[in-house]
Amino acid sequence: MFIETKKRSLIKGISWRFLATTTTIIIVYVFFGRLDLAIAAGILESVAKIFLYFFHERIWQKIKFGKQRIEPFNLWFTGLPSSGKSTLADAVFEELNKNDIPLERIDSKDIRDVIPDVGFERADRHRHLTRVGHLIKTLQNNSVSSIASFVSPYSESRQVIKKMTNNYVEIYVKASLDTCKKRDIKGVYKKAESGELKNFTGISDVYEEPKSPHIVIDSDAESIAEATVKIVQFIKKNYLP
Repeated sequence: MFIETKKRSLIKGISWRFLATTTTIIIVYVFFGRLDLAIAAGILESVAKIFLYFFHERIWQKIKFGKQRIEPFNLWFTGLPSSGKSTLADAVFEELNKNDIPLERIDSKDIRDVIPDVGFERADRHRHLTRVGHLIKTLQNNSVSSIASFVSPYSESRQVIKKMTNNYVEIYVKASLDTCKKRDIKGVYKKAESGELKNFTGISDVYEEPKSPHIVIDSDAESIAEATVKIVQFIKKNYLP
């Protein structure tokens, strides 16, 4: 979260007083017709109220009344490879970022680039996602929300993430296998079908559909724009003031 520095408060006070002082000078001159009296009144008022404004702002910074803490949330996008998770998560991140809240975007590809020697066996995937859960938990301990997109094919792994993080929001990006194959510009589905890629979700490995996700996006029928609006509205209603 952001806090206002003393320097910022002081600059705000000076800019405001410049405008207010000019107004005071004009008012005094209109009523009394004396420019010297108007300028003197304006200067005295300006100096006094700059300091009053500064201390007034600093006092209110310490008062908790009327402040609402934004509890960090974790948006977890799950679905088959090429279902549209990353594209949708990127769009949601861009939209929520406009609210000026501490927010991080985490994608499976980026994490595997950092930790490249992670296998695709069930135990490897589960261990890998547990590490991701620790990362998100650390971010949340520092009041940072996250938007994560991972295939995360196993229910047990998603349950672990849910238990490790606060305000876990599961978003199931649902798409037919045929649709995912059509969207596959890298050709990984063909490699999986030929046996070149092992333990590939949807082909040679299972995808366990979420039983009760918070949000289901039918990417066969809903556009990225429509899905983004649905998700952002949910977050604003439940987690943003």
